[in-house]
Amino acid sequence: MYGKRNMTSYTPKNILITGAAGFIASHVANRLVRSYPDYKIVVLDKLDYCSNLKNLNPSRSSPNFKFVKGDIGSADLVNYLLITENIDTIMHFAAQTHVDNSFGNSFEFTKNNIYGTHVLLEACKVTRQIRRFIHVSTDEVYGETEEDAVVGNHEASQLLPTNPYSATKAGAEMLVMAYGRSYGLPVITTRGNNVYGPNQFPEKLIPKFILLAMRGKPLPIHGDGSNVRSYLYCEDVAEAFEVVLHKGEVGHVYNIGTKKERRVIDVARDMCNLFNMDPEASIKFVENRPFNDQRYFLDDEKLKSLGWAERTTWQEGLKKTMEWYTSNPDWWGDVSGALLPHPRMLMMPGGVERVIDVPENVQSDSPHAAVNSSQIRKIVPVSKTNSNSPDKPSFKFLIYGRTGWIGGLLGKLCEKQGIQYEYGKGRLEDRSSILADIQNVKPTHVFNAAGVTGRPNVDWCESHKTETIRTNVSGTLTLADICREHGILMMNFATGCIFEYDAAHPEGSGIGFKEEDTPNFTGSFYSKTKAMVEELLKEYDNVCTLRVRMPISSDLNNPRNFVTKIARYDKVVNIPNSMSILDELLPISIEMAKRNLRGIWNFTNPGVVSHNEVLEMYKEYINPAFKWANFTLEEQARVIVAPRSNNELDTSKLKKEFPELLSIKESLINDSSFESTEIESTDKLKISDPSFPNPAKLNRLKSNWDRMNNELGSIGLQFGIYRSRMGKANQKLNWVDPILRSRSRLMQRTTFSSSGEGGSLQK
Repeated sequence: MYGKRNMTSYTPKNILITGAAGFIASHVANRLVRSYPDYKIVVLDKLDYCSNLKNLNPSRSSPNFKFVKGDIGSADLVNYLLITENIDTIMHFAAQTHVDNSFGNSFEFTKNNIYGTHVLLEACKVTRQIRRFIHVSTDEVYGETEEDAVVGNHEASQLLPTNPYSATKAGAEMLVMAYGRSYGLPVITTRGNNVYGPNQFPEKLIPKFILLAMRGKPLPIHGDGSNVRSYLYCEDVAEAFEVVLHKGEVGHVYNIGTKKERRVIDVARDMCNLFNMDPEASIKFVENRPFNDQRYFLDDEKLKSLGWAERTTWQEGLKKTMEWYTSNPDWWGDVSGALLPHPRMLMMPGGVERVIDVPENVQSDSPHAAVNSSQIRKIVPVSKTNSNSPDKPSFKFLIYGRTGWIGGLLGKLCEKQGIQYEYGKGRLEDRSSILADIQNVKPTHVFNAAGVTGRPNVDWCESHKTETIRTNVSGTLTLADICREHGILMMNFATGCIFEYDAAHPEGSGIGFKEEDTPNFTGSFYSKTKAMVEELLKEYDNVCTLRVRMPISSDLNNPRNFVTKIARYDKVVNIPNSMSILDELLPISIEMAKRNLRGIWNFTNPGVVSHNEVLEMYKEYINPAFKWANFTLEEQARVIVAPRSNNELDTSKLKKEFPELLSIKESLINDSSFESTEIESTDKLKISDPSFPNPAKLNRLKSNWDRMNNELGSIGLQFGIYRSRMGKANQKLNWVDPILRSRSRLMQRTTFSSSGEGGSLQK
């Protein structure tokens, strides 16, 4: 360490370090806490997937250390901390930094790296008490260095970022520079080479190679391994920030680098040598990144002029790092997802919490109340093998859409299956309230059945577009984003009303739209928002999208029920469509969650059924006096605001996963011969229609009827019609209400009398 007597240019009092539970910042924080007992070090971290409070263990007992859990994107929190802690210096490390993640979820990088930085800068401008703002950037903002360049990029070189991560860091730098020039904020920027050492999350190259080597697995290399990088040991980098803090000049940029370069393939070979592995057998070449800069090379002379120099050799640093990881193999829990050749943030199986002790001087992100200082809970991915622990339930669902039809049914299904669940209290577009739900409930899965479909129909969306966007687009994306941050699978109930019959998928052809087909229906604003959000959700690998169409259930009292809807119309079009029988499909959605299925699924029963076919069944089994008329699409267009979608969806993907799934007509009813059937609930069955099902089916039907009769009794009978399909005994006819509300309608259809142990049903 450089003597403090030589660092007199600037002496801070109260330092705020953002992202301090992460890799580099934790080493800087621990160094400053240890070396400068007169400095108060306040660290702020939201404890994202690559943060760990254990990284700050060396500082826990120090009186000049304080940890605050919170997000730099919270302006209220940042302003509160600056004022109450009398902060005069900010060292801003907090950022999303893994390039692979930025190719899959670039919005998260924009939010954290640009917006978060902007919040900090604005707080500095408002409080007007900051004497140093040190912004931590990266060498990647310079872009690719020419392979034959002998002089590295100096601090005045042009910024030419080539990936979403480096672009957001460059954007943040522009904001920092602007606040320095416009408002006189005393800013300093650093741009560093790759850093390695203890405590680093193993999505990065060196810790990934070490953990893979420890497990005897091959070391994956993007492309041919010829890419050149420079590596600095973490303690040398922490010392560099110590120098910049005390001797750095306001308004200047400092490169933190080394001229000692290594190809990625050489790093892998050095790792093989450390673990006595055969490089030829242990190195595996994999697909390259979408763009992988060939070389980063920095000119580090400016920082050296302040008295800093690299101290740790490559061999020494690599050995120290290997020894630390072999001594702390479980530091990060289950990191199998991070060890993939192309990891994405929080791809690891997750959802089970790990309790971590924290020091007594820990606060929550609320400026008004401290958390229980004895522990803080963090969602940490763990192995699936622990999911059946007798001390913890296997699943816990968080459901959004409590007052909606599907959301309400999901809760009832969870109760029947003994699955723990809670309904979300937050509004989808309110990120803070969703975060509160996640933290309070700690779910293993989130079900999103919330959304705007229209009041009473999708025509409402045409005149309420902002409200529709707020929930269907912004809200859904917010929920998916938060779930991804916490490693949670989101089951998203979407719509199949984003297609319409076309030349490639003509009506009546049996050729349905597949999951990968591009939506072609833009007739309604509702459908536009649904197609838009579905496309964006493809970037989230933690989402299972279920395309529901014209949903039907056994509850005919629900106005959302497709049968109930069209039964209230005087005229309907008569077009075959794919439809979803919720009584059959919602239990499947729960099973899909248990199987951790992802991607897009056409969530309808196979085949199609027309409006007239549905209404004919309604007339036959519910209301024989019901009448309706048909009209054309042109005539329909005169009485509605927005066109309606008509299509057939290909359900082969769902059918393959769930072979027992019934076709739409089977699931509605596959036998209309009840019209002239007489059933007596005794040992005899009277059959007056030769087309009635075979005796085996009748016995199952009789058994169902007897069971139902015993449950309901002979007074005030309310009943439903049971499906008589072979092999599907005890499955209720899905679209007929099992409890008919009107006794007068019931008596129009049936008579019932008590006769000994059973009763007789006549029609």
